[in-house]
Amino acid sequence: MKTLLLIRHAKSSWDDISLSDEERPLNDRGKKNAPEMAKRLLKKHIAIDVILSSPAKRAKTTAEYFADEYDIKKKHIILVPGLYMASHDAFVKAIREAPEDAKSIAVFSHNDGITQFASTLSETRINHMPTCSVFAVNLDIQNWSDFQPGQAKFYFFDYPKSL
Repeated sequence: MKTLLLIRHAKSSWDDISLSDEERPLNDRGKKNAPEMAKRLLKKHIAIDVILSSPAKRAKTTAEYFADEYDIKKKHIILVPGLYMASHDAFVKAIREAPEDAKSIAVFSHNDGITQFASTLSETRINHMPTCSVFAVNLDIQNWSDFQPGQAKFYFFDYPKSL
């Protein structure tokens, strides 16, 4: 059994319009929500063995907040260029290439792609993944290389304002 967590990056800042889209940082709300959501997952005893992230600053920083809470060294975050504005195929490729010994992986990426991809994983459909939301599924597979969308079992969906 494997667990896949799709996590949309936390709220980003638009304060400096001179920055490229990939360089936009988190805003204050994002810096607050990311560690809070990581702590919420820990309280539910949700494991994260491996973190895959878009290299965009807002996604990478969100992943780093989760890594801090999970005591995962930041150097162990795997940056996957294809997860920046990822297509369906880019998500599938990243997941299939995840380390096989990982039982649970967290994939940090962006909308609209992450919402669309989440809705292909199981029978559960969502219309929108808010910033810093987590969509989780369980997979009855031994190896990540065997991953197929549509064969997962919905586990949970959580986001900062859900309480």
